Amino acid sequence: MYLSTIGRKDLPADPQDPARRGRWKAVGGNVLALGTVSLVTDVSAEMVTAVLPLYLVLGLHLSPAAYGALDGLHTGATALLRLVGGYVADRVRRRKAVAGVGYGLSAFAKLGLVAAGGSLASIGLVVAADRAGKGLRTAPRDALITLSAPEASLGRAFGVHRAMDSVGAFAGPLVALAVLTAAGQSFDAVFVTSFCVAALGLLILFLFVRDHREARPPSGTVSPRAVGRLLRTAPVRRLVCAACLLGLATVGDGFVYLLLQRRESLSIGWFPLLAVGTSLSYLLLAAPIGALADRIGRLPVMLGGYGVLAAVYLLLHGPLDGPVLLGTVLFLYGLFYAATEGVLLALAGPVLPERLRTTGIALVQSGQALAYLASSVLFGLAWQEWGGAAASRWAAVAVVGVGVATAFLLRSSSPRSTDDQKGSPS
Repeated sequence: MYLSTIGRKDLPADPQDPARRGRWKAVGGNVLALGTVSLVTDVSAEMVTAVLPLYLVLGLHLSPAAYGALDGLHTGATALLRLVGGYVADRVRRRKAVAGVGYGLSAFAKLGLVAAGGSLASIGLVVAADRAGKGLRTAPRDALITLSAPEASLGRAFGVHRAMDSVGAFAGPLVALAVLTAAGQSFDAVFVTSFCVAALGLLILFLFVRDHREARPPSGTVSPRAVGRLLRTAPVRRLVCAACLLGLATVGDGFVYLLLQRRESLSIGWFPLLAVGTSLSYLLLAAPIGALADRIGRLPVMLGGYGVLAAVYLLLHGPLDGPVLLGTVLFLYGLFYAATEGVLLALAGPVLPERLRTTGIALVQSGQALAYLASSVLFGLAWQEWGGAAASRWAAVAVVGVGVATAFLLRSSSPRSTDDQKGSPS
């Protein structure tokens, strides 16, 4: 596949092509079904995620460095399982089933939080299990999206999916606050409710999502050796390297919200609403920005998103304060996610051969997750040693440097023909 698909994407000349007509129905019903699963699942996930940083740092008195290590470990430790999920899904051609195992593991992890109590070690194991479930399901789900929409509409498809996903992220903290209020500040009530919501998402997956159940590939088509050959192709290798760099420059959401909370001295009750503000911006912007990426080029949109992230880090200790600071940071943070998360996978789709599509996406996501582990640990140490202001400014510098390196990596690859790209890993 020509790596020019990373840049401006010319639409097919056929006026009857759905992507050429530019209608949202080109996204396809399967993408909408997957989006519904993600919406419901994210309500469940964000019920827990919205209060966890506050609970760990203020409730259990973790230092910024310890929180950074825990936060990074939970994301980075899923890297191997992302690869396992992607490889198995390609090998058995049952992407929906592998995704279902991941969704189920995350659902039951919510009940594990009830049993964990105040034990930090137990909480760590349970949250790691939850993240492991996410690691298993993410690559098969995203591969299904790439197989359920026209190539020229992948940016729009991921934008619609991420918009639906962010509706759940928007609603989750609000549901958590409602449950806490009704249950007398009982966190166990939040965890049990979260499990019930996650179980509903699993049911929707099995009832409404269609799998792409091709015949099992010939022997050797999906194998460790084939994956190694895939990584040796220049476009895939550059994409994985770029994903690692981008992960290395990304600080976890919990850090951003904790810095805002400390700067503005927000009460505990307001803290979960910071994630709501980001999610609102994300859900409003994800679909139109995905469509924009299809129209003007996916790489420029993604790099613009990381420029926005650098601005967020600078604003955390910049000239603004009060409601203006909160509104601006949360809006820009949602814009960053809208311009990067789905767009990176839309970049990857055309570059990866279909028979190794899920494995290739898992490689990209795993590289990002491992880099994020290092980023969280380093940022936590920097905050503890130099203070939040210096740490966030250095993070902004890192984002700019990584953006320049990513532009070089993804623009300087030599073109490869479609036949060469599809044939190289077999």
